[in-house]
Amino acid sequence: MPPLKVLICGGGCAGPALAFWLARCGHDVTVVERFPALRASGAQIDLRAQGIQVIKRMGLLDTIRSKLVDEAGVALVDANNRTKALVMANKSGKGAQSLTSEYEIMRGDLVRILYDATKDHVKYVFGKTVERFEQDDESVTVHFSDGQIGVFDILVGADGQGSRIRQAILPPNSPDPLRRFGMYMAYWFVPRTENDSNIRRSCSIPGSRMAMCRTHNPTESQAYFSFLDDSEELRSMPRAPVDTQKEFWAQKFQDAGWETGRFIKGMKTTENFYCQEVVQVRTDVWSKGRVVLLADAAHCPSPMTAMGTTSAFVGSYVLAGEISQHSDNLSEAFANYDKTLRPFVNEIQKFNPSLLRFGYPKTKFGIAIIHFIAGLVAFFRIPDLVARFSKEDKGGWPLPDYPELKPIS
Repeated sequence: MPPLKVLICGGGCAGPALAFWLARCGHDVTVVERFPALRASGAQIDLRAQGIQVIKRMGLLDTIRSKLVDEAGVALVDANNRTKALVMANKSGKGAQSLTSEYEIMRGDLVRILYDATKDHVKYVFGKTVERFEQDDESVTVHFSDGQIGVFDILVGADGQGSRIRQAILPPNSPDPLRRFGMYMAYWFVPRTENDSNIRRSCSIPGSRMAMCRTHNPTESQAYFSFLDDSEELRSMPRAPVDTQKEFWAQKFQDAGWETGRFIKGMKTTENFYCQEVVQVRTDVWSKGRVVLLADAAHCPSPMTAMGTTSAFVGSYVLAGEISQHSDNLSEAFANYDKTLRPFVNEIQKFNPSLLRFGYPKTKFGIAIIHFIAGLVAFFRIPDLVARFSKEDKGGWPLPDYPELKPIS
């Protein structure tokens, strides 16, 4: 069987991770990214459970370890910065990760690692994206944003939770794939101060709001704001001009106290600002013909699960394995990809929205209850015990073995 010509739309983490495996199997892979250069930016992310296994099989564990962020634990603090509960990371090498992972890394560093591991064997094209495509039994014809046309054997949509490729392959009148929680989040970088350490701090604020701070290098910290609001008119806010978004968040948290004043001041000048509605992507359609979806485009689990990066690496590994085993029968490859990966996705997407209401109290009294309960749980080290005695594999789902994807020692 001759090598397949594969186009991956999206140059974040999932796309290059898939390109890594497919190129190793001898396929002709192109990654197209709409940003004009490698988008090696973004906030802190982590790897957990089966995602760590995939990194080991890629032979990238030591490289990733060299770039890890030192985050020793998570503290819940009050408006006066007094610690009400503290949960430390599980760095025993046994069991599951806790609220913070042993493998915390900046998104930009992970993107660079994947790019460096693939650039000699994968073609990267920056500054354009897929505008539309047609397909038949033999190929996919792709029309790019610069007017060029390309013909490929496979088109992979790794273009995020707002995927245009997903929109193109869903049947007419399909249910909305976005599961909404009425939650919004923004993050940006601010100058580090003496209050910032290797302990992530979260502060609940009346009005179903929360602020968080974590540090990733000697000069910078990351500020996060989030809140709950079911108003439909807010859904367009993350698509507004960045200055408009910043003004919205500044107004939303102007009376919030704690350290939000310095966060808002830093937000006004930062170039590393990102805002999003927190959603899950749930759809029964992961492929159509020669077009297949990957990671957030297919099954975004949402930041609340802390499994987004892990699911991207696991999904990339499974998709590459099935393509390599069934390169002469893509229908079978994509069906097996769905059959194999979906139980894992169903497990990581389990989330009770009522927990958000509990975790984002409206009143000071509600926050006091949160502090009391969290303090008791942390005092008796329940999170530590749960992590140490839990299985490393999420949901007991075993990462499959593909002979074609031989681990790199």
